[in-house]
Amino acid sequence: MTTELEKQINPEIVTQLSQSQQEPEWMLQFRLQALESAKQLSLPRVEKTNINKWNFSQFSLKSEQEVADTSALPQEVLSLMSDEENASLVVQKNSSVIWKNASRALEEQGVIFTDLGTAVREHSELVKKYFGQAVAKDEHQLSAMHGALWSGGLFLYVPKNVDVQQSLQAIFYNEGNGVGIMPHVLVVTEENSRVNLVCNYTGDSEASAVVQNSVVEVFVGAGSHVSVATLHNLGEDSVDVAYRRAMVGRDGYMEWIVGELNHGRTLSDNTTHLTEPGGHTDVRTIAVGSGSQRSNLTSAVYHVGTDTESDMNVRGVMKDKAQTIMNGITKIEKGAKRANGVQAEKVLMLDRGARGDANPILLIDENDVKAGHAASVGQIDPMQLFYLMSRGIPKREAEKLVIYGFLGPVLDAIPFEAIRKQMVSVIERKLSQ
Repeated sequence: MTTELEKQINPEIVTQLSQSQQEPEWMLQFRLQALESAKQLSLPRVEKTNINKWNFSQFSLKSEQEVADTSALPQEVLSLMSDEENASLVVQKNSSVIWKNASRALEEQGVIFTDLGTAVREHSELVKKYFGQAVAKDEHQLSAMHGALWSGGLFLYVPKNVDVQQSLQAIFYNEGNGVGIMPHVLVVTEENSRVNLVCNYTGDSEASAVVQNSVVEVFVGAGSHVSVATLHNLGEDSVDVAYRRAMVGRDGYMEWIVGELNHGRTLSDNTTHLTEPGGHTDVRTIAVGSGSQRSNLTSAVYHVGTDTESDMNVRGVMKDKAQTIMNGITKIEKGAKRANGVQAEKVLMLDRGARGDANPILLIDENDVKAGHAASVGQIDPMQLFYLMSRGIPKREAEKLVIYGFLGPVLDAIPFEAIRKQMVSVIERKLSQ
């Protein structure tokens, strides 16, 4: 561990953080063990991207006061909130949850929807069973740092046979220069339940040296249907590390909707384990890069149970001098008979300085399976532009039509209109800059 990181993270700081949250002893020990791992581990090795000079450790953890009502929330947060009356919502600003609301209907169904700090105190044994089981604290230095310093976040628990009809939302907002934000989202569903969750990661676009290190862990019970949308829109001088992991039980379904719409540097890992028979996952990702942005995006599915299915569809649009690496990994383990895994990664480059690299990978250790992949990297087809412009459409509008036609297969497959609108709004702003 570097000298700078040792100043940021030491046993005294970790212990004070845990005690300030009134955490049980097991969580303090978890944090301290993660700290020891951070001292020994190196940064993760990522495909074709040098992250050694990225800022992962120069930040401060800034606490915030709770607000009395939603009118006191930042405008950027208000613009993302659901229009539903009494919508269930958790809002985190920097290192503190400043607002939370769970509807009475959720409580009557036995659903737990609260910030993770509260859940650690009030539902300790339930949280302990799952926390850190999908993203290990000793995986690499970044996961260890998160394990030691996580704060805020969300805990969602859905009991057996419960269908949550209303929208659930979490918003993680950073404000100020040099701040660090490390939210941890933990989702647990029991048998035959259904739930949809939207997580927005955003902040002050003018802030400098922002570091976000976030984790999402999802445990899908047998026969359950879970959809998690994560939309990232951080400022230009930011480093965003995002690890999303799901463990899917028998006949469970996991849907990931990922919007990588940052303006700064992005390291994203989205991995699903289909551990039991009949598991199914859909992964839909859109990435838009501008300026001198750098991003490395990995989507992976591991087929372990029999009769499992996966479908990954990743689309990226790069402009200016933005660069992205898109890695798609489908791994079918020995014994995962009748598995079916398909993936597609496609990058559209709008300018000569933009770069995209799509890397589809199939790793198959079983014979009785189906698998396929597709990848493409290219620029806007001049014939398409010519055709549109010949019909009287200005060049700029013609380019937008081509871009949205390219993104359409992913956007149109998103089942939630509010999420589509949010993504389109951010994409519009990035493309118009």
